[in-house]
Amino acid sequence: MTTPAGDWRDAIDDIDAALIDGYQSGFPIEERPFRRVSTDLGIDETAAVDRVRALMDAGIVRRFGAVLNPPVIGSSTLAAVRAPEDRFDEIAATINEFRQVNHNYARDHEWNIWFVVTAGSRARRDAILTEIEERTGCSVLNLPMLTDYYIDLEFPVVNADRFARESLTTRTDTSATRISEEATGSLSELEADLLLAIQDGFPLSPTPYRDVAERLGYPTQDVLEAIERLQANGCIKRIGCIINHVVTGFDANCMVVWDVPDDELDAWGERAGGLPYVTLCYHRPRRPAQDWKYNLFTMIHGRDAAAVEKKIDELATEYLPVDHDRLYSTETLKQTGARYDDIVIASNAAADGE
Repeated sequence: MTTPAGDWRDAIDDIDAALIDGYQSGFPIEERPFRRVSTDLGIDETAAVDRVRALMDAGIVRRFGAVLNPPVIGSSTLAAVRAPEDRFDEIAATINEFRQVNHNYARDHEWNIWFVVTAGSRARRDAILTEIEERTGCSVLNLPMLTDYYIDLEFPVVNADRFARESLTTRTDTSATRISEEATGSLSELEADLLLAIQDGFPLSPTPYRDVAERLGYPTQDVLEAIERLQANGCIKRIGCIINHVVTGFDANCMVVWDVPDDELDAWGERAGGLPYVTLCYHRPRRPAQDWKYNLFTMIHGRDAAAVEKKIDELATEYLPVDHDRLYSTETLKQTGARYDDIVIASNAAADGE
């Protein structure tokens, strides 16, 4: 199966569709998980594995494995610079050289390069930001997440929706969850080894967890229990097929930033985050010294820019009637999973009392 972004639907059948929309999360944590998936889909185990592989080859599924949670495992921040137009490519390339930078996007805004840094400690994270400032000559806007209201990029894509979850009508559950800027520092040796082993995805075989266990030299049951533990404590957000939203047409994506009164922040953040079309909603700090007054961030993913604009208008009129700014992504400069090598080193050092 090979497919450019424009005709990806023509290359899949109903079983593929069930895999894509039904297994973005909730993938079984057991020795032969594809056996249960194959039963649900009415195909055999080998066919289930082969179909996921074909969807990955086609670019529809970016990765098969766990979505890890950088702010819980490590010390993570969203950052931005104002790159002069004549140096944009050079500055973007310099930022991308850092392996701790896992996402980097061009946005249609004065602050035109936005990237995520995840490191093993807050000190290391901030040292990377300082080095980026020194190497690029650009002031860095440092915006760590302080409160998570709703973050979930799992939504159905085998449809004609113009924006994420258009076909859904129910509100989503939200809560104000405070986020520490410090790395967790409490991983067991098995958990640390496991996070390193799965950060790029699980082996695509009938026995992915057993394969990881054999590679690491642990009993399979211990690995299964560790994965369940990491999911329960928030280090792993979900396990399944990680969808390439751009290939599936969701490329009209807008980050909207809001100047919400501080005493209304939790109430308004939970209200906005509960809307079906809001895929991300969180609190980040104001930076008045850098003329950044916004403290609430939302994301809306869509296939149709006009439809996304209309939903932002609705959000601004009915739910967040405050000053805001709209930052459309214009180019993906880098998109990888966060790297956890430094985090594991920091965790082991803390456990050893160093």
